Amino acid sequence: MAHIGIDARLTHYRVGGISRYITALIAAYEWHRPPHKLTILQSRKAQKPLSSRFAGAKLWTPPHHRLERSTLSIELWRHRLDLLHSPDFIAPRHGARRHIITVHDLSFIHYPEYLTAESRHYYNGQIEASVARADHILANSQATKDDLIAILDVPADKITVHLLAADERFRPLSSAQTAATLRALELPDHYLLFVGTLEPRKNLAGLAKAYRDLKLEVPDAPKLVVAGRLGWHYEQVLADVGALGMDEHILLRHAVSDQQLPAVYNRACAIILPSFHEGFGLTALEAMACGAVPVVSQVGALQEIVGDVGALVDPHNPSTIASAMKRVLTDSNWLAIQSQRARQRAAQFNWRKSARIVLDCYDALLG
Repeated sequence: MAHIGIDARLTHYRVGGISRYITALIAAYEWHRPPHKLTILQSRKAQKPLSSRFAGAKLWTPPHHRLERSTLSIELWRHRLDLLHSPDFIAPRHGARRHIITVHDLSFIHYPEYLTAESRHYYNGQIEASVARADHILANSQATKDDLIAILDVPADKITVHLLAADERFRPLSSAQTAATLRALELPDHYLLFVGTLEPRKNLAGLAKAYRDLKLEVPDAPKLVVAGRLGWHYEQVLADVGALGMDEHILLRHAVSDQQLPAVYNRACAIILPSFHEGFGLTALEAMACGAVPVVSQVGALQEIVGDVGALVDPHNPSTIASAMKRVLTDSNWLAIQSQRARQRAAQFNWRKSARIVLDCYDALLG
């Protein structure tokens, strides 16, 4: 029986994004019941295990530490792993017979100016070594696979694409089921919605400019709700948005919990994601599963995820974003059709299918 370790340390420090990816994979593994010994490697600070089926172990090395690749190698030695999966893509120097990593995006290479100096050093300084060290690489989208090949010269046969999915709790809810969340967050009944970390790459300033233009054409347009935690260079993002003088109409909500998200998605007219780059775009898929119509950038993986549902916009041209939002608010027939198609599109993505692809990669590496 092979011994596989899943590096889940990040789940203690962050919610959403990669942490959601890790927990969803583990839940899908429990359903598949793989014929291996799986050990979930968590932070020593974690309060509860991520799985009732698989073994767990605590590690002292925190994620994103400058000495992580060396100290983690030492910690892992005693576990005698046949394979280590690093979902946060920075693999240790040693610690297992085989290594597999997940690369979610290369936005830090596309837009290094959007990172702090510390983060830029961490990611850009280690990605090439980590990609070279890995025996195989998982990519969340074809767009990320294409980036790995074009930018880092990774052989195509070393990369497997496995698309993510929305959790089953992201589904249509009734007004009664969402009312308590809306009251708690002090939100109106309907609104345009942005969900994502507040950082320059998400192009919140461009969205705010587009929304300002929309209000000039459609004065009774609903409010724009911005939900997400503060990220890199958020001060400049908030300053740019504030300078537009739209504070009365743009509602910032930094404390929306993971449990509140399904209700927040359900009451949105549309999910607006005009990012300059995305490796996947899980928030778009979650919103679509709830029936929200996607208005997303025509770059990166977002168009790969939404397909021909909703509207694609040019993130560098706020007028295209404004036009798409105007259609959402003025073409009720189109909106109803797109809402139904959004749910149908989201249903095509499945965590168990994605996990099966990953488990097959484990098997191939273990021989």
